Amino acid sequence: MMEPAVTGQPFPRAFLRVAGSSVAQHQLGTVIALGCQRVICMARGMSPELAALQHDAEDAGLQFAVVTAANQLSGLVTAADELVVISEGLFADAAQTVSLLEGHAPVVLVQPVEGALAAGFERIDINRATAGVMRAPGSLVERLHELPIDVDAVSALTRIALQSGTTMREVPAAARAGAGWRMIRSEAEAYALEDEWMRSRFAQDGARTPGRTIARFAVLSFGSSLLHAGNASDVVSVAVIVTLLIAAGAGWLGVLWCAFALVAVSWLLVEASRLLRAAERQALGQPAPPIPRADALVWLVDVAFAGLILLDTPRFPGEPVLAWLCTPAILLMLLVLLPRVAAGRVSSLAGDRALLGLLLAFASGFGQVLLVVKGLSACLVAAALVLPRRRDA
Repeated sequence: MMEPAVTGQPFPRAFLRVAGSSVAQHQLGTVIALGCQRVICMARGMSPELAALQHDAEDAGLQFAVVTAANQLSGLVTAADELVVISEGLFADAAQTVSLLEGHAPVVLVQPVEGALAAGFERIDINRATAGVMRAPGSLVERLHELPIDVDAVSALTRIALQSGTTMREVPAAARAGAGWRMIRSEAEAYALEDEWMRSRFAQDGARTPGRTIARFAVLSFGSSLLHAGNASDVVSVAVIVTLLIAAGAGWLGVLWCAFALVAVSWLLVEASRLLRAAERQALGQPAPPIPRADALVWLVDVAFAGLILLDTPRFPGEPVLAWLCTPAILLMLLVLLPRVAAGRVSSLAGDRALLGLLLAFASGFGQVLLVVKGLSACLVAAALVLPRRRDA
């Protein structure tokens, strides 16, 4: 963390933020994905941002050290070690970086020189420029003692590795396209990359549904501000709980159409929190848990739907409680089952709880919730019989 983000200012470019996390934190995610055991940062000294990075690294089980000069590396790196060197300011997709480095040690990643110099990468020869990442034996660090004390360690190690016969490997054009491989040198570049990265990161997979499209649009519009404020997914998850509580209150007061609409809104918030949490995990290289928080919140949304349907379903004298509970239970189990076993747009729409909430809100206004619930259940069973099966079902 030696290079300033703006000429004449001390703020390092490594701490420019993309989607709420610094470039250095995104690089830490790559380091974690590569299975490294230690992180060594070149910096002018300790700072709050560097302390936060150290905290993240240690939470992930990595050792952390800070050096202020290249010649200090020899005290931390032995000849038996293997180095992964990442240039300051490089924003690279972790999965692409891992695939390029694994099984190719030692290797220096390069790219065509056309456009690379203007983008901030260093020229190697007449045809190639660095790509900002390399994997090299730790023994090369000793040769830094032959150079001036203020040498650029990354640049020097790259040239030492090439002089030692290290293989060069070109980063594919597909990996360098879009927001996948950039050198960030200013706040303006960070903002421009952030917008492009979020659009590619939050691209919808499979068939689009109205609810998920709305959630994605909301995240693209406001997600950047939430991510920069910190704890974005936590804030939105709390908003889900609050919205469900308000919906429960509206249902208890008999305003069922409003309660159903609020539950639909809570599901949109769940999907937004899913996208935001995925962005937060990717920045730090955290794997998805076995049961993501968003999935647990969807279960709460379904419970809220069931409760509201029961509030609008009269229980006849002598009717068993189980039979009374079966009406919403069958509908919600079919909504969960259909996307798992059937393919196609209709199957995707079955998972859109925002549509369900709006439909039930409309039915509640006419006093026909029970009829709509039974009709939907019958339609879902028919769809499961007619639609083509999923290949992975």
